[in-house]
Amino acid sequence: MEITAAVVREAGQPFAIEKARIVEPLGDEVLVRIVGVGLCHTDLIARDQTLPYPLPAVLGHEGSGIVERVGPRVGKVAPGDHVVLTFASCGQCPTCHDDRPAYCNDFAMRNFAGLRAAGGSALCSHDGSALCGGFFGQSSFASYAMASQGNVVKIPSDVPLDIMGPLGCGIQTGAGAVLNALRPAPGSSIAIFGAGPVGMAAVLAARVAQCSSIIVVDLKQSRLDLALELGATDVVNAANSDPVAAIRALTGGQGAAFSIECTGAPSVVRQAVDSIRVTGTCGLVGTAPFGAETALDINSLVLGRTIRGIVEGDSLPDVFIPQLVELWREGRFPFDRLIRFYQLGEINRAVEDVKRGHVLKPVLLP
Repeated sequence: MEITAAVVREAGQPFAIEKARIVEPLGDEVLVRIVGVGLCHTDLIARDQTLPYPLPAVLGHEGSGIVERVGPRVGKVAPGDHVVLTFASCGQCPTCHDDRPAYCNDFAMRNFAGLRAAGGSALCSHDGSALCGGFFGQSSFASYAMASQGNVVKIPSDVPLDIMGPLGCGIQTGAGAVLNALRPAPGSSIAIFGAGPVGMAAVLAARVAQCSSIIVVDLKQSRLDLALELGATDVVNAANSDPVAAIRALTGGQGAAFSIECTGAPSVVRQAVDSIRVTGTCGLVGTAPFGAETALDINSLVLGRTIRGIVEGDSLPDVFIPQLVELWREGRFPFDRLIRFYQLGEINRAVEDVKRGHVLKPVLLP
């Protein structure tokens, strides 16, 4: 079937809107007509090859849409169902069996190899030449995407489908870091480093968790102002303040009970660790360049501080994404305030707007 897709042909080059072809679903595959798809930082580092991914390719991994057709082994969804697409996992390894699919033993192959689980690519260029798909098990910068039964999440048909795609990655990452991984008790203090869409989702989740002190650190005052509107109790502009000193001052000199590092910058990782109190926990969420390192005070950790990595919000998507939808429906998780819509053909303008700080979460409309 002919589709329209945003294609990356060379590292660092703009997306090109092209005609392409997609095959029929096999086995447990699900063909989805994309209604909206979020643009995420991970798409851009794959385009630029900081995150290696075979090119030419169709990226995109925060798709939402309507099931068009299903393979013969699919029983989870049916044509017409509204779904959010999320990351792919094998469903068979020990961590998948432990309901922690974000740590799947086969995560890299399922999400970054450019292949479908059935073999080969579900996509090709209009002239029949090779085109890699399967990015995060979907490649949803297109009018249609091929996912699998394991990475589609059915959602109610009475919620606006075009905004729901970011729940599949960025929003569940920030929210899940709080609600699934760190699980702060009501009245806890938390410091969030980075007020991008992941950090803002963490702010919203910290409010849901009834944290009494929600401190957000960023370099852009406009983002800090929005964080206050979304539920932050305090903000620190790292362009003119020492975040560690500020957080300690805001928490009675002890440091926050929890921190979340959303930037991946080694110097900020150090600040996020140094800002937590004894027995506190720092969750690392931000994507750093391969091989990046940071220096830490060992004695500070020996005193009882904890660092843990968090992938995809430690989420079991079939459970967590519907929970986020319900929180949104109740007015307690207004992640749609982060979104601005663009047509798929405007993808390069959306990229520039993100770089300039004009928008937090673009959603592309095929």
